[in-house]
This record gives sequence, structure tokens and C-alpha cells, in this order.
Amino acid sequence: MSQASFLFLPGVTGDGNFWCPVGERLTRSGARSFVSYPGLGAQPASPSVNSPADLLTLAERKLLELAGSVVVVAQSMGGILGVQLAHRHPERISRLVLVATSGGFDVQRHGAVDWRDDFVKRFPETPSWALGPGPDLTSALQGLRMPVLLIWGDRDEISPPAAGEHLASLIQQATMHVVPGGDHGLAGQFPDQVATLIDDFVGA
Repeated sequence: MSQASFLFLPGVTGDGNFWCPVGERLTRSGARSFVSYPGLGAQPASPSVNSPADLLTLAERKLLELAGSVVVVAQSMGGILGVQLAHRHPERISRLVLVATSGGFDVQRHGAVDWRDDFVKRFPETPSWALGPGPDLTSALQGLRMPVLLIWGDRDEISPPAAGEHLASLIQQATMHVVPGGDHGLAGQFPDQVATLIDDFVGA
């Protein structure tokens, strides 16, 4: 495909820098936008972000600031935003990469452990709206028509490979890759491997 921009969405820690090592290793040219979520994790709060809808508005604004076609790369809870963006803007998003996504469907039905208590111990000021079950995105997932790459770790307890397999069954053009030894933060563990997978996917 021709040159594309990249929009990176982190998980509930809200730190867009999580994706920098992968973004720096991509061989493809194109703008990179690393989105952070105000008020989540260690990110400073903002009066403009007080709900999941506000996060989606923020991510949508970042998407529309990018030129041309966009590859959205989303980790964990960021996958909720990524799927919603792809559903709303199929004409802008040429490809979607979901990494260890843990929202938009009931991951506990696929063997996931509940991460919330441990997360709140680390970040006690986490707003309650960030800890909810999230929307059911089954119909949006089934409606996606762009190619989608699913990257999972075989040691991920928060979103096990079975959750990724469930997503693959819902998405028309899904390809799934399981990274040996990868846990829920596999993009930080194996940035070279994840970048190569994305490069190959975008160039296919």
C-alpha cells in the first residue's frame, strides 16, 4: 500500500509513550501519532476528558489530524477505541492492528483474569469510568471490512489467546499471530518482533 500514517493507542495506563519503541522500529515512512489519555495511569488529568466518550472524541480528533490513510495500532483497552474509530471512519483507516485487546467483548468468558483491583492499587486515583466493562462491540467487529492484524501473547492472563481467537472469528479479514513468551505488555517486551509484524502487515 502507499505511504500511511500511524495512530497508536495505549491501554488503560494511558501512556502513549508505551508505543514509542515499536513506532521507532517501523521501517515504513509516514507520520506517527502517539495518543495519551488524560487522567489515566500517571497522565495529568484534563477537564475535557471525563468519560469513555471523551476519550473516543480525543482519539477521533487525533485520527482526523493525520493525512491520508491511517493504520491504527491499539493495545488492550485502546482496542475499544480502535474498533470504534474503524467502524466510524472506514474511509480513513486502511488497516487495524489490535494487540492484546481486552475490551469490546466479555474477555472473562475466554479465561481472562480481572485486572482492575491490581491496577487500582498501582493507580488509586483511577476514575471509575475507566474501570467499567465497556461497550459490546460485536456488531462493529463484524462490520469491519479492512484487514485486521491480531497480536497476542501466549502468556497473557488479562486477554488470553482464546480471546483473540474469538475476535478472529468475528472479523472478516483477520489474521492472528501469537507471540511465544508474550504477556499482556508484549509490545513492550518484544518491540522488534511486533514492529516486524506490523511492517509485514502494512506492506502486504
